[in-house]
Order: sequence, then structure tokens, then C-alpha cells
Amino acid sequence: MNDTYLTIEKSAQGLYKEKMSKFLAFVEPCRTADEAKEIVSLYKKEYFDARHVCWAYMLGSDRLTFRSNDDGEPSGTAGKPILGQINSLNLTDICVIVVRYFGGIKLGTSGLIEAYRTAAAEALNAAEIVEKIIEETITVHFGYPLMGEAMRIVKEEGATVLNQDLQLDCRITLSLRKAAMPKMRSRFESVFGINIISP
Repeated sequence: MNDTYLTIEKSAQGLYKEKMSKFLAFVEPCRTADEAKEIVSLYKKEYFDARHVCWAYMLGSDRLTFRSNDDGEPSGTAGKPILGQINSLNLTDICVIVVRYFGGIKLGTSGLIEAYRTAAAEALNAAEIVEKIIEETITVHFGYPLMGEAMRIVKEEGATVLNQDLQLDCRITLSLRKAAMPKMRSRFESVFGINIISP
């Protein structure tokens, strides 16, 4: 089971020039679509005098949430090549913005695609790519007498305790890497009196 994904932890940038046009590229880590939109709007404000601010983002460990935008460039010449660069490195939780200052000479469709692709690649090459582990959470519920048994499983499986409410009725929320979760879950299920209440 693959329970890791590739992303970046901090911003990076790149620059590409072609026929007097200047392409400034930026990569930013982000976790949600709203965060990505906020990042894009900040760059649009900062580079308000640029002709185009094109972008693409990819989100989630499953890499199923993505969008791209040509911001007035001919359809498919900016956002898609930027997204293509994110895909070529298998990255997620990332937003790539390419700001274009028009130099007066038209680049044509293939020239634009190449320029946006290269600018995005420059910024991505400057970014430090990290591998992250996908974790899952689980909440278990049991009576106080089973505390020792439950905590032994937690310790042996190497789970992280996120939250605990230890009264007569105990409730513990745990986090563990996805690949190891089925084993821990079945260990809890095998103890009479320990109930898994989520997810």
C-alpha cells in the first residue's frame, strides 16, 4: 500500500525570458482550494501591472483535486502546461503561479506553451521536494479497566495520541500511518470491550 506523497514545504521561484517577454514563476505549498485562490489573488495584487497571472494547483494525497487557469492567454497555453509540470513530478498540495510581462513580440501557441512549461519547471526545480506519510485517525472507546491493554497496543503499534478523555469511560483518538492502521485496528477489535467508534 502506497501511503506517502510528494510535496514542498516552502516557496520557491524561477524566471524564464523569451523574445522580450518575462515569465516569473512561483511555487507555494497549500492544502485547500481556498488557500490556493488566496495565494493567486495575492500574486495578482502584487503583480497588478503584469499582462497575465496564470496558475495551477494540485491538492490531496490522492491528487484528485486540481485546477488550472490561462488568465486571458489562448486556451490551454498556460494553465495546462503549468499543471503538466506539477504532474511530471507527481507533486500535490502545491500551487504554481506564472506571471507574464509581455515584451511586445507574440510567441504563438507553441511558444506560449513552451514558455509557461519552462517557467514552471524552473520554479519547481528550485523547490525542495519532500516525501510525507499519509496518516489516518481512529477513536477507540473502552472502560477504565482496559486502559493498560489499550495503551499497550498504542505503544507497540507506534500510534500518536491526538486526544484522550480518561474517565470511567475512556476515549482515545489516535493517528497512525495508513499502511499500519489495519493491523492496529484488528488488534483493538480482538479485545472484548474495546470499541472503535470512528471513522
